[in-house]
Amino acid sequence: MTTHAMIDLETLGTSPDCVILTLGAVKFNPYRMDEPHTPLYMRVDVDEQSELGRSIDDDTLAWWGRQAEHIREEVLGEDNRVSIQEFTRQISKYCVGVDELWAQGPLFDYAILENLYRQIGKPTPWNFWQIRDSRTLFSLMPRDPRKDIQEELHNALADSYFQAQCVQRSFKHLGVNR
Repeated sequence: MTTHAMIDLETLGTSPDCVILTLGAVKFNPYRMDEPHTPLYMRVDVDEQSELGRSIDDDTLAWWGRQAEHIREEVLGEDNRVSIQEFTRQISKYCVGVDELWAQGPLFDYAILENLYRQIGKPTPWNFWQIRDSRTLFSLMPRDPRKDIQEELHNALADSYFQAQCVQRSFKHLGVNR
């Protein structure tokens, strides 16, 4: 069985060294319309990342301040944060057996994750050739498929779920069935 994963981050910046707030991931088969499965959601310790020197962008912080209260509370709240070591341990375990890893622009999500792994001296649990870009795939469609189904924005788990479904829809529409 083919197993792909979609990963999405919510952060406090756009540079590779920025603080990660949350990670959401789902596994899926892009060649079938089966429901994405095996969700992973983590809220990462912000203070620990700041102590490591990871950056916080004032404009991004201000942007989060303009989001709806429930979105701000989910992404910025203090409860249930995991350490960087636990965060990377769970991601590494999650990636075992995954054939390809997707993101909505890998130069954001995977660049940030790779920077964190490098900063703490751990190898990334993927190879460069496993990374896929859903933004490029969606640009091949007559209409961005996210516009038709995405219900919630700026929640890393919800974003990864809808992006995985859109990869499935795009593959089906484009006749990709290898």
